[in-house]
Amino acid sequence: MKTQTLNVGLVGYGMAAKTFHAPLIQAAPGLELTSVVSSDADKVLRDLPDVTVHAKLNELLEVRHVDLIVIATPNEQHYAMAKAALAAGKHVVVDKPITVSASEARQLRAQADRSELLLSVFHNRRWDCDFLTVRKLLEQGRLGRVTSFTSRFDRYRPAVNNRWREQHKPGGGIWYDLGPHLLDQAIELFGMPRAILLELASARDGAEVDDDFLALLEYDRLRVTLQASSLVAEPSPRFVVHGTEGSYSIYGLDPQEGWLKQGLMPSEDWGVDDAPGQLTLNRGSAEEPDLVTEEWLSEPGNYPAFYTAVAQTLLHGDPPPVSGEQAVDVMTLLEAGLDSYRQGRWVRLKEGNSNLRRLHARR
Repeated sequence: MKTQTLNVGLVGYGMAAKTFHAPLIQAAPGLELTSVVSSDADKVLRDLPDVTVHAKLNELLEVRHVDLIVIATPNEQHYAMAKAALAAGKHVVVDKPITVSASEARQLRAQADRSELLLSVFHNRRWDCDFLTVRKLLEQGRLGRVTSFTSRFDRYRPAVNNRWREQHKPGGGIWYDLGPHLLDQAIELFGMPRAILLELASARDGAEVDDDFLALLEYDRLRVTLQASSLVAEPSPRFVVHGTEGSYSIYGLDPQEGWLKQGLMPSEDWGVDDAPGQLTLNRGSAEEPDLVTEEWLSEPGNYPAFYTAVAQTLLHGDPPPVSGEQAVDVMTLLEAGLDSYRQGRWVRLKEGNSNLRRLHARR
């Protein structure tokens, strides 16, 4: 059994790398952040004085003692960089989405499989406190058979900023920014849908790309609604779940991103959110319902779990926190959604409900 510490090279040092990847890598047992690729060495060294800064990815790939490459660059660069890192014999984690097309994602997955290397994607929202709570409620069957699932990720950002996510570039726009989070969560709970319908909008003055979306996913006896917008000033429910035995709802966003932006590092009480959700259950019968509502405390959020699991995968052979197959599933839905928007109709998925999770199928 391997017991060594794995050396990690981080590619890019923008918001995602600085806020999420660097501190979470540093907090993970078995991982050590040793290198960063950035054109601004001074910016990196102010935060991470002990790392080596490389100007180009190829310089980092020549460093033999680096085991894992984490790519946190603009979306359109993910494929080429991940391909080069795998070709150099490095394990790879890519910030979501893994690529800008499903075909690129499938090619990377095949390359990683051939080389017996890890390829994973940073779908950190699997470890949001509210999502973990929804998942536990469904696993326990508290709501009965789920019939309606709504997931919203709203923000109030009326100004259009001069950054790649808000420009006409591959992988730009809110569908490629927040869509991967909401799609991945839906797939985790319910598997791949039979079909998808997507509406996109550019609501803000001066917006170049989509900043609002509404996606519907079709399952057997279940409708999943996913929404995100940049122009929602009033708090909206993050999740609303209805089932044959009751309902659950919660407002606001998981606090972990805010804590990381403040420079806080994971600690023993990390991820605890004091803002409760609302659980309403039928204590009576179907013929004579007796609805009882109570505040429901969330499960602790756990962003550090992702890189802890990556280390366990590489050192001890545990399953990866997010597999290459799951990354391809998200890209398949992202692309199908765009096809739906362009054609103005539902787009059916080839495999439909083949991997529907048991927690829903048994209800």
